[in-house]
Amino acid sequence: MWIILGLIGLVIIYLTLDGENASTFGLRNDNFAQLVLMSMWGALIATAVIPRKGHFKEFARNAAIWIFIILGLTAGYIFRFDLQDIASRMTAGLVPGSPRTVTSLEGRERVVLSKAGSNHFVAQMQLNSQTVTLLVDTGASITILTQRDAQAAGIDVSSLSFTIPISTANGTNFAAPARLESLELGQIRRENMRILVSKPDVLSESLLGMNFLTTLSSFEFKGDELLLTD
Repeated sequence: MWIILGLIGLVIIYLTLDGENASTFGLRNDNFAQLVLMSMWGALIATAVIPRKGHFKEFARNAAIWIFIILGLTAGYIFRFDLQDIASRMTAGLVPGSPRTVTSLEGRERVVLSKAGSNHFVAQMQLNSQTVTLLVDTGASITILTQRDAQAAGIDVSSLSFTIPISTANGTNFAAPARLESLELGQIRRENMRILVSKPDVLSESLLGMNFLTTLSSFEFKGDELLLTD
C-alpha cells in the first residue's frame, strides 16, 4: 500500500513539473496519467485479493467479489441511460404529472407525461419557479389557474380584474387576465405567457391550455403517454 501511494505521489509530481501537453514514453501526459491510474487501481485490487500462503479459498472468494463489483460498475455505466429512464418511469408512476425526458429515434428530446389515476394527463410545472400541478386540457384555448395556484405562483390576485367570460361545467363565469414570467415543463420553458385566473371556487384544478401546447413543435397522445416536443 505504501509503495502504491508513493508511486502515485511521484507520478503527480512528475506530471505537474512536466505539464499535461508533454509526452512520456510516446504517450501524451494526460493519457499516460490515465494509464498509470488504471495500473495503480489494478495493483490496489491485487493487494486485496492475493492470498496469504495456504489461503486459496480466501483468494477465490475475494477475486469473485472484486470481479462482481467491477462487472456491476461496468454494466451500470453502459446501461446508465436505460437505468435513468427506468427511474424516471418509476417516479412518473409514483408522482402523477412528473415529466421525464426521452430521446426519439431522430435524436430529438421529448418530455413525456404518463396518464394519472384519474385517467387524465396532469403536468407538474414550474410557474415562476413554483411547483404547480395542472390538468392538460386540449379543450381549453388558454391556460387558466385557480386562485390558489395563482397565489402559489406569486400572482397578486387582489389586483386582478375579472372581466373575461369563460365557460365551465357550471355555466358561464368570469376570469382575470394575467401573465407568468416563466412556465417550465421539464426542459420546455416559456416566458411571459398569457394566462387567466379564475374566480374563487369556479375551478377545482388549474388547466394547461392550447396557448401553451401550440407553442410546441408537436404533441401527441400515445396510449398512456403524452409526448411533447419543443
